[in-house]
Amino acid sequence: MKLLREWRRILLAARTRVITSYVVLVLFSTVVSLLAIRQILITHLEENIENALVQEVEEFRRLMKGRRLKTGQPFGENVALIFDVFLARNVPNDDEFLITILDGKVYKFSHTAIPASLHPTNSELIKVWAKLTQPKRGETITPDGTILYLAEPVRIRGKTRGVFVVARIPASEYGEVNYAVAIVAVVEGIMAIIALSSSIAWLASGKIITRLRLLSETARSISQSDLTQRIPVQGSDEITELTITFNEMLERLQAAFSSQRDFMNDASHELRTPIAIIRCSLEQLRTEFPEQPEMLALVFDELERMSRLVDELLVLAKAEHPNFLNLEIVEISSLTEELYVKASTLADRNWCLETKGSGRIIADRQRLTQAVMNLVQNAIYHTTECNQITLGSILIHDQFRLWVRDTGEGIAPAQQQKIFQRFVRGDTHRRSDGAGLGLAIVKAIAEAHGGWVELISQPGNESTFTIVIPV
Repeated sequence: MKLLREWRRILLAARTRVITSYVVLVLFSTVVSLLAIRQILITHLEENIENALVQEVEEFRRLMKGRRLKTGQPFGENVALIFDVFLARNVPNDDEFLITILDGKVYKFSHTAIPASLHPTNSELIKVWAKLTQPKRGETITPDGTILYLAEPVRIRGKTRGVFVVARIPASEYGEVNYAVAIVAVVEGIMAIIALSSSIAWLASGKIITRLRLLSETARSISQSDLTQRIPVQGSDEITELTITFNEMLERLQAAFSSQRDFMNDASHELRTPIAIIRCSLEQLRTEFPEQPEMLALVFDELERMSRLVDELLVLAKAEHPNFLNLEIVEISSLTEELYVKASTLADRNWCLETKGSGRIIADRQRLTQAVMNLVQNAIYHTTECNQITLGSILIHDQFRLWVRDTGEGIAPAQQQKIFQRFVRGDTHRRSDGAGLGLAIVKAIAEAHGGWVELISQPGNESTFTIVIPV
């Protein structure tokens, strides 16, 4: 029963109906074309036969009106001589017979071997032709096949002395036509099989390519923050095995990334509690034992650095979540001015607001502020009081560009790509209190907005970090 339902599903499928319709159309067009070709060939054959018969009779008529070659005298009443000269000059085709009848009896044939239907002893046609007094065109069906003929009586002084007949038995020529049509049928059949096979292959390859295209589109749509998509499993072929393997790989990747995110989230949250407890205990010790200020200050500094590291790890972990951004309409001019005011209070530097862009964008105001403040902290760390730090923004070519430029140490070309990686610090002779996550956070925030970070720097000169966000 299940097998019957499966066959019924296959027979009623759209693909089956399409192929069936195509086969019927091909067969119908093949039959029609073969009939048309056969009819054209037969029509052309009959025209050639008619022209050949008429041509022989016309040549016979011209000979009767002509003269003898040797003497130049007309043939006169010598009908036998006319027949002899004509048969000597004309060689008919294999299926064409020249028959001369003199005084009611067969005089000569153009062939030594003639079909039984034209033999003088048993041919009714010979008797009919011998009695003709007027030209006659006709056809008759005999055991040897259909005979087409054109008879021309020879009348002298009002009396029929003889009859000239051109007869044609086109059975073999019709056979040649049928043979040619058969060859065309074989060729068209082969072409139809090739076309049908190509169509079936096209449909089958289309199905395979569709599944491969779906596999490719799913692979392109997968990102580190979204591994939930799966490809539907259909059939039981190699593509199905590839699909199953691909889905299983996605399951493993999703489990691995989920485990990584969960670990970073759990570690960040769990570390906050002991840090808070240690901080409270040290505050109590500082109250009870004020004679150790240097030791306590060092411990507090390390706790502050550890707390900042935990917060940065938590930001990077959240950056992989789809709800990392809280999007809103942001006024570019007010955001730039706000960032400049906040940055200028962090350290004594030569601060400069280069330009303020105008317009609005859809972005997360808090995350952009966090990214710019990280860039500002990085610029402060690599500059002194005599250096200049510049902020600016612009909306141009459907891009929002927000930059921080400093005239500090600059960055070596070999380090310009590495510094955006996690836990990587730029080369410097000074001790860093950071964990090397600030620029990684800037990059994560820019990419979460669909943008990127551009860096232009020359060692010993200046560095410009630009956050680029497509509008």
